[in-house]
Amino acid sequence: MKNVVALLSGLIFAMGLGLSGMTRPDVVKGFLDITGEWNWSLMGVMFGAILVHSIAYQLIMKRKSPILEKEFYLPTKTSVDSRLIIGSIIFGIGWGWGGICPGPAIVNLASGSARAVIFVLFMLLGMKVFQWFDNKVLSK
Repeated sequence: MKNVVALLSGLIFAMGLGLSGMTRPDVVKGFLDITGEWNWSLMGVMFGAILVHSIAYQLIMKRKSPILEKEFYLPTKTSVDSRLIIGSIIFGIGWGWGGICPGPAIVNLASGSARAVIFVLFMLLGMKVFQWFDNKVLSK
């Protein structure tokens, strides 16, 4: 049952990304170009997502546990540290450079686009490089 719900959730999320234009690098780059011809349409997507999440989160957290799990798995870290800041900067550079973030990139794989495949391959490579760096340098 959990896998079916995960699949349906992923499909709904992917459809939302596609309908909102998040899977189109030209739309994303237009949104990030605040000093040029700024495309503010993704601002509506963000505020819509925040609004839906805010309401749903309040309703869900009234439960003792999720429907398909025994407990909630919520982040416990609440501080902003150098790892978060540096990671955010690197993520932002990748987002701005490629014009797409990881979720929409994975959705774009369904289109068979070579650009999406290259982006996802380099994204996975970056994750592996970080994993190695974290194990060898940051964790010591």
